[in-house]
Amino acid sequence: MSEAVVESLRAEYAAISRRDWDSVFRKAHQDFEFKTPGRGLGPVSLRGPERARRAMEDFFSPYEEVLVEPQQFYHAGERIVVYFLQRCRPKGSTAAVEIRAGHVWTLRDGRPAALEIFPEREKAIAAAGLE
Repeated sequence: MSEAVVESLRAEYAAISRRDWDSVFRKAHQDFEFKTPGRGLGPVSLRGPERARRAMEDFFSPYEEVLVEPQQFYHAGERIVVYFLQRCRPKGSTAAVEIRAGHVWTLRDGRPAALEIFPEREKAIAAAGLE
C-alpha cells in the first residue's frame, strides 16, 4: 500500500474528527456507497455522498467532541481495512464514549467509492478477504 493512500485516508479521518463533511466527501465518487451495521433489521446501505454525509452528521450530532483516529491499515487490492479508535463526548457531559472498530474503504481510481463500518474489527478483515 502506498504512503500516499495512507496519508489520504489519514486526512479523511482528520476531516471526520473536525466534522468537515465537504473535505470528507470532496473526492468521493458520485455513486459512493456507505454501509452501516444498522440496528435491529440489519445493515443499511446508502448511495451517494450527500446521503452518506447526512447519515454521518446525524450520527455525530449528539456529541460535542469527536475524535476518529486510524490505528492500523491493511491492504487488499482496492480495499483498505482500517482499525480505528473513536472517542466521543456527548453534549453536556464530561463522560467519553470509546469505540474500537473497523472500516473497509473501497477505492476506485484512487478515490473513495465505498465505506463499510464493522463493529468487530475481525469482521472487517474477513470482509476484505484478508483472513
